[in-house]
Amino acid sequence: MLTFLILLPLLGAALLLRRSEGEAEAIRTESALWTGLVALLTAAVYFGYQPEGDALKFAYEVNFVAVPTLGIHYHLGIDGISGLLLMLTGVLGFIAVLCSWTAVTDKVKAYHVCLLVLESALIGVFCSLDLFFFYVFFELVLVPMYFLIGLWGGERRLYAAIKFVLYTLVGSLLMLVAVLWLAYSGEPHTFDLIQLYGREIPVSAQRWAFAAMALAFAIKVPLFPLHTWLPDAHTEAPTAGSIILAGVLLKMGTYGFLRIAIPLFPQAAVAFQPLIVALAVVGILYGALVSLVQPDIKKLVAYSSVAHLGFVMLGLFTFTLAGMQGGMIQQINHGVSTGALFLLIGMIYERRHSRRLGDFGGLWTQMPVYSRLALIAVLASVGLPGLCGFVGEFFVLQGTAEKSMVLAAVAGVGVILAATYLLWMFQKAFYGEVTDSHVREMPDINKRELWCLMPLLVLMFWLGLQPARFMAPAEPAVAYVLKRVNDAEKAPLASAPVSPAATATR
Repeated sequence: MLTFLILLPLLGAALLLRRSEGEAEAIRTESALWTGLVALLTAAVYFGYQPEGDALKFAYEVNFVAVPTLGIHYHLGIDGISGLLLMLTGVLGFIAVLCSWTAVTDKVKAYHVCLLVLESALIGVFCSLDLFFFYVFFELVLVPMYFLIGLWGGERRLYAAIKFVLYTLVGSLLMLVAVLWLAYSGEPHTFDLIQLYGREIPVSAQRWAFAAMALAFAIKVPLFPLHTWLPDAHTEAPTAGSIILAGVLLKMGTYGFLRIAIPLFPQAAVAFQPLIVALAVVGILYGALVSLVQPDIKKLVAYSSVAHLGFVMLGLFTFTLAGMQGGMIQQINHGVSTGALFLLIGMIYERRHSRRLGDFGGLWTQMPVYSRLALIAVLASVGLPGLCGFVGEFFVLQGTAEKSMVLAAVAGVGVILAATYLLWMFQKAFYGEVTDSHVREMPDINKRELWCLMPLLVLMFWLGLQPARFMAPAEPAVAYVLKRVNDAEKAPLASAPVSPAATATR
């Protein structure tokens, strides 16, 4: 099934090549059918997954030696963490095609081929349990994203695309060195992640390998101060590119920490914990403060991602069950709410061809349905109880408070700042009188756009009202990572930690 999911978008991309450029409508329809099928299958795969209690038991697993002399295994599988990201990839891939229906009119075939190849590579990243194939898919993501930004982006698209590739490529090359060293430094030579979990690695070597991998994943997150490529990439990317970038691509970094860097090098992770926690808290405050002064609505949401991903990193490196579960679910919440915000921004950009806040005002009167849906997305991003953003932030702050009340209080300021800049943005763009003649001519949301938003709106409420449905399947995997860290600290927990999924249920 997982091999089929990886190949399905590639098959769709290959079949699109037979179309001529003049068959734009047929290309869009075919692309929507392929991505829609992938979305349904990824949802079926995730909701069909039942954790067995053993964190090293993966669903839909396939494992055989691909290249015996090099120790390369074709090893795929999912658990509660990767399955959730897999489903998010499928849903956002389908939305990316739908939202591009009228937005992209140039090189339509190449555009949809890039979207399908990107989706295939992302699925491969989250399914791979062999570091060789993980690295291949991790790098493959760069190619279609580079073209999406560089060919269909804004005025500074080439600058943003090259900056994106250079930043991520530098980190990826360091990760490659660490992967090769890890595979061939012990016996037997292997890239298989599960086998590598059982390998004893000296602490001094752990620190160098962790630093190399952490840099690659921190750039991808992005963690302050490695974030400077993100606002440019978000601002210049087409709407679909921004949705995929914010919703899924950034999660390759947080997933890399949770699946690879922390469990493989737990002692090094403990040593680097103070630095990463400090950078995460600085990122939360920095992203929020910069968002407060942005006149460009898309850049405002882009900088907010720096703050939100800071919360994810803070949760993962609290090394508490509550904090790590909060960080795990918060990455999904961010993908849903911020993906919806970029989608909504794209809708008004198509109508007004401007992203400056000063060019709007009175949208609540002019576009009432659109405005009410936008309010839900804004409140979800703020962290209103009952919507998706609340539970993740709550558990991250709970886990942080278990370690340091001061850090929890400082990070909590970021929550207040998020409400400030998002509600200020909403007030400026949606309330007041309609003073711009172009705004008076803007039609309300249409049926296709409503269908784009509907899956995200459903997930906002589902994740907010029933978070345990999504947190419980991931708990064995998160608890396994935490156990490895606790063993590395030589200080196991005195009592069993309270399950965040159980708390969410209560």
